[in-house]
Amino acid sequence: MKSVKEIAKERMFNLFEKAENIFPKDQKLADRYVEIARKIAMKAQISIPSKLKKKFCKKCYKFLFPGVNCRVRIRNKRLIYSCLNCKNYMRFPYKK
Repeated sequence: MKSVKEIAKERMFNLFEKAENIFPKDQKLADRYVEIARKIAMKAQISIPSKLKKKFCKKCYKFLFPGVNCRVRIRNKRLIYSCLNCKNYMRFPYKK
């Protein structure tokens, strides 16, 4: 039997996958999926995996789709994600 944390993590991955698929058609629905995934993580008291953390803005919580509402740059061994909605930028370490 799966634990609550495993089920929550599975649902988060499913929601982010759905958000990625629906984004070209309906951006608001993709943002709603991100909001639901965040609430699931908070309720289950688990952290969002780093793979998924790069897919939404930490300030406005919008789903980020590179080239559409997000700019991605590499500088000084860092990945820099710039949200074009709220002008916030996030830096992540980058190793080759």
